[in-house]
Amino acid sequence: MKKSYSLKVEATNVHFDPQFSSSGPFRDTATVKIAVEDSDEPPVFSKSSYLVQVHENESIDTVIGQVAARDPDSATSLIRYFIDRHTDLERQFNVDVDDGRITLAKPLDRETDKWHNITVTATEVRNHSQISRAIVAIRVLDVNDNAPEFATEFEAFLCENGKPGQVIQTVSAVDKDDPKNGHSFFYSLVPDMLNNPNFTIKNNGDNSISVLAKHDMFRRQRQEMYYLPIVVRDNGNPSMSSTNTLTIRVCGCSKEGIVQSCNVEAYVLPIGLSMGALIAILACIILLLVIVVLFVTLRKHKNEPLIIKDDEDVRENIIRYDDEGGGEEDTEAFDIATLQNPDGINGYLPRKDIKPDLQFMPRQGQHSGPNGVDVDEFINVRLHEADNDPTAPPYDSIQIYGYEGRGSLAGSLSSLETSSSDSDQNYDYLREWGPRFRRLGELYSVGESDKET
Repeated sequence: MKKSYSLKVEATNVHFDPQFSSSGPFRDTATVKIAVEDSDEPPVFSKSSYLVQVHENESIDTVIGQVAARDPDSATSLIRYFIDRHTDLERQFNVDVDDGRITLAKPLDRETDKWHNITVTATEVRNHSQISRAIVAIRVLDVNDNAPEFATEFEAFLCENGKPGQVIQTVSAVDKDDPKNGHSFFYSLVPDMLNNPNFTIKNNGDNSISVLAKHDMFRRQRQEMYYLPIVVRDNGNPSMSSTNTLTIRVCGCSKEGIVQSCNVEAYVLPIGLSMGALIAILACIILLLVIVVLFVTLRKHKNEPLIIKDDEDVRENIIRYDDEGGGEEDTEAFDIATLQNPDGINGYLPRKDIKPDLQFMPRQGQHSGPNGVDVDEFINVRLHEADNDPTAPPYDSIQIYGYEGRGSLAGSLSSLETSSSDSDQNYDYLREWGPRFRRLGELYSVGESDKET
């Protein structure tokens, strides 16, 4: 704005001696020149904010506005323009990097967004760190591109006992567009129904109409519903229109005009039978049918034969075993080792808990007793059978034999089995058994001598 300044500075002696007053004014002046040096500054926009207006549905690449910025430095630099995409996420606008012209990248819809606010940045080519920003407000102007339509889905009710000229329904319309002079709607019947014999419409003067009945001959059993197409047109340029259908249902009403029933079925039902009663009757019938079907199914299953044919029997074979088995010492129970080693079967194996049969009786030999029994050989035979028995447990076990032996030289030791008394027996042989039995022989000998005396 100003490159230099020139200042005049004066210095004055405030206190001076009067005797030296003739020496001079006691002041002096000097000139100070200030030169402002240039500093690199960011670009400056011609405006802090811009307002742009554009009509909706404009074509792509249409120029809608322009921004401008300059370098305030003495050594001017070229400027480049960019759009901050954080303010234009949908990328609806573009800007020329050289001249700042803003164009459309996508068509705009005023009914979706009426305003768009974007930020344009200006950057020096010589120094990219020098950046300035300006806000561009874009207003979307309305274009009459939407046809008016019914404000809601109207459904009118017409009484059978209504009068001609009676208002059936009041219809209004809405338009998404926003014309400058406001909305003005025009209603009409479709050309094919201009002379509709049942209904007519009347303009109410407030952008709404009333639908009127032309006669009182409406009956539900003849026709329950009527469909009346109505054309709605606006005052835009160009004008837009749409056809909307009004549904009119014939109902039974009271004398006061209150709707009571709008179904043909309700009209033909007997007097006093309501819809709730009809539903209850139908539910009972369905329940009875279900019970009958279940009863027939159960009887069919009951009459089937209890005996199942072999080709129909898909059950698995069941094999029952009555052998409970014994404990750890049950050596006679079934051993699975027999199945694993079929060669180990040795025919008949003797039971070890009973008296042996004759075929296993020991043979008489030179060591036999008086009655011909050789106990030594008997034990050796049993030991050999136990050692070679493939079904015997692989550990030491007790072999039990129910054989007592026979032919004892001492005979029976039980005194209950003899009828002789002690006095009839001779105990002299006790002395021959040695010194250990001598005392016993003397006792019995003494007893006999005493008895004889």
